[in-house]
Amino acid sequence: MKKKILVLDYKTGNVDSVIKMINMLGYDAIFSSKKDAFDKVNKIILPGQGSYNHAMQELKKDNILQNLQKKISGENIHVLGICLGMQILSTIGVENTKTNGLDLIKGEVRIMNNSPNKLPHIGWNTVKFLDEKEKLFEDIQNEKDFYFIHSYYFFCKNKKNIIATTKYNEEFPSIVKNENIYGVQFHPEKSLKNGIKLFDNFLKLKWIK
Repeated sequence: MKKKILVLDYKTGNVDSVIKMINMLGYDAIFSSKKDAFDKVNKIILPGQGSYNHAMQELKKDNILQNLQKKISGENIHVLGICLGMQILSTIGVENTKTNGLDLIKGEVRIMNNSPNKLPHIGWNTVKFLDEKEKLFEDIQNEKDFYFIHSYYFFCKNKKNIIATTKYNEEFPSIVKNENIYGVQFHPEKSLKNGIKLFDNFLKLKWIK
């Protein structure tokens, strides 16, 4: 039986390519926000492009946020946030207005420096792994390019949560981690073979019952 992966539906973009990649790698992607969907999985993907505030507002509907928090706190599951999904792992986001995030990794999402290169940061850029023993990086060469599209970055309160960085005008965290919670600022589903391998590594992390 294929292992089930929850791709959380909270009305954000860029979902189809994430689902296709999960299925291609031999898993069963469940795209849902219903309560019973949380019971069937022990890995959750938070995809997304869009607004921090909008994402959190959507999570507050239909008890999605409560069900997500209950699942994470009750079980030692793995969570991967992608782009906006990474950003909402933070304590607070400052995008037009201050918005409380999931507070799974302490920090604040801020606007990037707009000089000399203009925002948004779009395209391929180098990701520097800070801990090459990290299981997420297995069989991926360090300082390879991944695909980005964003204007905000995750300012981590604890630098130990930063496991990879990228430079665009200034250095910023491109991968963050807090125990079983991961966030990537780039889009692995758009990053060809290295993105596929990183996704595969995440899905193969030890399943904890």
